[in-house]
Amino acid sequence: MVLVKLAISSLYNRRASVFLTLLTIAISVMLLLSIERVRVDAKSSFSNTISGTDLIVGARTGDIQLLLSSVFRIGHANNGVSWQSYQYIKQQRGVKWSIPLSLGDSHKGQAVLGTSADYFQHYKFAKKQPLSFSQGRPFQHLNEVVLGAQVAKSLGYSLGDSIIISHGMGNTSFHHHDDNPFTVVGILNATGTPVDKTLHIPLAAIEQIHSTNHTSHEHEHEHEHEHEHEHEKPTDLIGNPKQITAFLIGFDSPLYTLQVRRNINQFKDEALLAIMPGVTLRELWEMLTIVEKILLLFSIVVVLVSLLGMLTTLLANLNQRRRELAILRSVGARPWHLFALISIESLLTTFLGCLAGCGLFYLLMALASGYLQSHAGITITIAMLSSYELMLIGAIMAAGFIVGLIPASRAYFYSLSDGMSIKI
Repeated sequence: MVLVKLAISSLYNRRASVFLTLLTIAISVMLLLSIERVRVDAKSSFSNTISGTDLIVGARTGDIQLLLSSVFRIGHANNGVSWQSYQYIKQQRGVKWSIPLSLGDSHKGQAVLGTSADYFQHYKFAKKQPLSFSQGRPFQHLNEVVLGAQVAKSLGYSLGDSIIISHGMGNTSFHHHDDNPFTVVGILNATGTPVDKTLHIPLAAIEQIHSTNHTSHEHEHEHEHEHEHEHEKPTDLIGNPKQITAFLIGFDSPLYTLQVRRNINQFKDEALLAIMPGVTLRELWEMLTIVEKILLLFSIVVVLVSLLGMLTTLLANLNQRRRELAILRSVGARPWHLFALISIESLLTTFLGCLAGCGLFYLLMALASGYLQSHAGITITIAMLSSYELMLIGAIMAAGFIVGLIPASRAYFYSLSDGMSIKI
């Protein structure tokens, strides 16, 4: 107990250098815990990019290719799903809801998605969080568009603005649908998912803008007629397209999922593929394990650098404390007392650094959770440290103690005459 009090007093007398060492350890612990928490929650959030959807159905390609094209808007679907097949499957037993998806158009490099109004009700992300509007409402007429948060922010759009859709994906398009402008009626809140970079229009509008049988004059006439009677009868937002890119299905009970999936994959009228998004997302993440390894390696390097910094500080202070240690020997301290004193000092420094690092970690997570959710789609869980995170803290404590044994061993072998003979 005396050695502990002496170690605390010694640290206090050298508080300036000790504070810098403690701060270095605290920052490294904060980074290690933050990277580990973000890594775990990023994996969880990635798996929940689309949530609450039991099946995604599209033309028969590959599981990951279908997921990338329908959810992440990456790549192109080689074939579509006929409207007849969609109508047949959506009427199967257990199907609670279905959402048709039609891709292939863009606006200034951002994907345009044709869908139904059910999209805004049933599409969920993260842990079954529904889509919500920061401004406006869902589309109710063919010439209306709902923007994702990133589209509205990056392109500077607001409610009431007019938008021209282009044919084809990507930044370059050689055909613009100038005769069918869309009016912005809604802007979604940020989700951190591909929804933020998507423009949503009615499914029937996709067929309308690609129709070659309408002149601009006829379109104007229909547009005026629509506004004259928009309160008399609801507008058909789905229409009767020849085919769609894919569609989402939700069931009354998860028990229907495997059965319907098998039936779709064996569908004789058309070559279709049904995937469970949660399973396919996990498979896709397994392909990205190199990212996890890099993050873990970065964390380890940060901790090692901080521990080496503590070792350097302890060794530098040890040379300055040789007279102090010699005086302790002269008043009866044994070599093992000096060894224990230096070891306790390093252990206390590591412990206080870990404690401060945990405090900084929770502060950082509280400040960054909203930003990570809206910009990166990572839902941060602010909870008690997990068993693995506590194990990491224990490993740092053990490493700090081991590092402290080096200067403690040197102090052990310092002799009384060596300490008293130091020349100033």
